[in-house]
Amino acid sequence: MAVAETTDAGAPAPLAKLGPVASSDRLFSLDMVRGLAVLGILAVNAMTFAWPWAVVSNPALQTGFDAEAAQGWQVMHVFFQDKMRTLFSMLFGASIFLIGGERADKARGKLLRSRLFWLAVFGLIHGLAFWFGDILLLYAWTGLFVMLVRSWSARTLLIAGVCLNVVCSALYVGMMSLLAFAPPEAMAQAMEGSGWVSDPAKLAELIAPFQGDALSVTLHVMSMWPGVVPMMLIFFLPATIALMLIGMGLYKSGFLAGRSPVWVYGLFIAAGAGSLWMVWQETSAFVAADFPFVETMTKPWNSFLAPFISLGYASLLILLARFGLKLILTPLACAGRMAFTNYLSQTLIMTTIFYGGRGLGWYGQIGWPDMWMIIGGIWAAQLIWSPLWLSVFQMGPLEWGWRCLTYKRMVPLLKG
Repeated sequence: MAVAETTDAGAPAPLAKLGPVASSDRLFSLDMVRGLAVLGILAVNAMTFAWPWAVVSNPALQTGFDAEAAQGWQVMHVFFQDKMRTLFSMLFGASIFLIGGERADKARGKLLRSRLFWLAVFGLIHGLAFWFGDILLLYAWTGLFVMLVRSWSARTLLIAGVCLNVVCSALYVGMMSLLAFAPPEAMAQAMEGSGWVSDPAKLAELIAPFQGDALSVTLHVMSMWPGVVPMMLIFFLPATIALMLIGMGLYKSGFLAGRSPVWVYGLFIAAGAGSLWMVWQETSAFVAADFPFVETMTKPWNSFLAPFISLGYASLLILLARFGLKLILTPLACAGRMAFTNYLSQTLIMTTIFYGGRGLGWYGQIGWPDMWMIIGGIWAAQLIWSPLWLSVFQMGPLEWGWRCLTYKRMVPLLKG
């Protein structure tokens, strides 16, 4: 979600210009890829707003789950699951260097720590009061570790990030695969721990707290959040560090800045397309077998190949912009410039639609076919609203608030 403070040459702005980057100096490639990530993350998060985690884990639990719903889930899983989080994490890693500069730059280091602190505050508010699936606090915490190595070379960052990512993926896939050989008691314990339920009565119990009045729903969200945060830090912190290291290395190498040779981007597009096909085959097997627990939770091809798909997306966008489609991609870049605002507004819209007492109260009622209509509507709204807002203002409203807090002064909002 972080927006890079950078010059058009791709280097951190000098100390004399320490402040929010001018619109004319932004890197279009970073904003564009970030726009894809912020829109795509909604597709991944949508069901976590509308159903308990048990349904997110096992889509077949949804009422009226049929072939059309299964296809809707498969599209989300193949094209978006883990790919958008990967893009976000990589871009955040790049922004740590763009904002903090080299470790020797004490002024920028102080600015970076302030920025991460306020991101954590936003994350606390978001997670406690609105939605327990907040990722901002995780990013702020992870950033404190990644900022320590921001002066490493691109080569070192890439080697360290790739190795750590492979280790994290291998550990996860290995541990989940071993469940196939576990005794029934251990299997039952693992299923319960992952939120996997099959009893309709139990599912109804999980749905009911989100269908009450606004105060009771908010208190329930607050009660869930403390249990979610440790799990996210344990299971996602190492993998997020790995992806941020890769992103920082890719930026320093020129890849994310759009300066790599065409053949490099073409290679990643080909690798991403092949990876998509393999993940599609994997998920087709899940659907055909009615979502077996171990295989559905393990998803080995997706676990290992998601970064290739993410970089394939980024490469395709960068080449499209390079070869004359920049104007068409401008709304996407505008959505990326307002990623922080758009991410949090997605929470406000979705909780208004689904949580009881906040709006429509559709929690536990919407399946995948209808969910894609809601997702598409929000995508269209954000692709329209973002360029309209930025035609008048320099940054999104929440980006402006974040920068004012970070720089400890009022920064300009209106253009001109």
